[in-house]
Amino acid sequence: MTLAVGLIGAGYFAQFHAEAWARMPGARLAGVCDSDRAKAEATAARHGGVAFGDLAAMLAEIPLDLLDIAAPPPVHAPAIRAAIAAGVPTAICQKPFCGELGAAEAITAEAEAAGLRLIVHENFRFQPWYREIARLLADGAIGEPLHLTFRLRPGDGQGPRAYLDRQPYFQQMPRFLVHETAVHLLDVFRFLWGEPEAVFADLRRLNPAIAGEDAGLVILRYGNGRRALFDGNRLVDHAAANPRLTMGEMLAEGTAGTIRLDGAGRLWQRRQGVVDECEHAHHLPPQGYGGDCVFALQRHVVAHLTDATAVENIAREYLATLRLVEACYASAEEGRWIAL
Repeated sequence: MTLAVGLIGAGYFAQFHAEAWARMPGARLAGVCDSDRAKAEATAARHGGVAFGDLAAMLAEIPLDLLDIAAPPPVHAPAIRAAIAAGVPTAICQKPFCGELGAAEAITAEAEAAGLRLIVHENFRFQPWYREIARLLADGAIGEPLHLTFRLRPGDGQGPRAYLDRQPYFQQMPRFLVHETAVHLLDVFRFLWGEPEAVFADLRRLNPAIAGEDAGLVILRYGNGRRALFDGNRLVDHAAANPRLTMGEMLAEGTAGTIRLDGAGRLWQRRQGVVDECEHAHHLPPQGYGGDCVFALQRHVVAHLTDATAVENIAREYLATLRLVEACYASAEEGRWIAL
């Protein structure tokens, strides 16, 4: 069985989607749609599929097994409703899912009522280093987990031209660091550490050229005494040849030792009481975005559809990540812990 995939969006990040579909076993890129038809045609020429300037035309002409929505948030809900009306059985939707929590909750309910399988394209948890950290934690590599820290340091947020070369709309987002970026790591924290019971956030804007916050601290509190800390600052970088590969560094600490993620995607382990770290080898794909996490997520969905394997990031489950984002902003505004 080969799944026919339709892609909505032909902008910067949609190219990672298209490239991954073009080499995906069990799927083919059947159509590419963008309001800028020239972009759709260029993407289709590189990666396959028929180009469209209108979603309705693509849905009418091509029977799709899966609709991949890699367009901005205002497109999300209308595209999902169009997929429902056309009888498309499965849709994947990029984040920020529908832009805000209320809209995401509403469209999730509509999709469920219509029988549309709706999955959110939250790809950081599919980066190979986090999949391997999850396996190591499950195997007891650090003993009883105590503290998880991620330091976001992409170094791309300084000066009046910050973000303009890659994603210029970042400058105008009234909610930026948590809504656009930390959401990835909050979802990773949920994937690795489980569901927190409360959150405290201290957010600030350092670059006056942008509208939203670009630095901050977020602490997650767990009922079992664990803590997780997101320490984000988009102005400064970290020791990596490509600071955007991992976007920063992680440290997982427990009663028996630590696991550290560096800026090259490598993992390092240290046992309690031992001075030196040892590298823990794991597979790092040589291509694709962020350890080929776009391909990994898409392959995960294809396996679910073709082999009935379990699937992550179903929209209903992903709403917990969006509620965590909202709680971060409420905490920063009110200066207190917010219960979840």
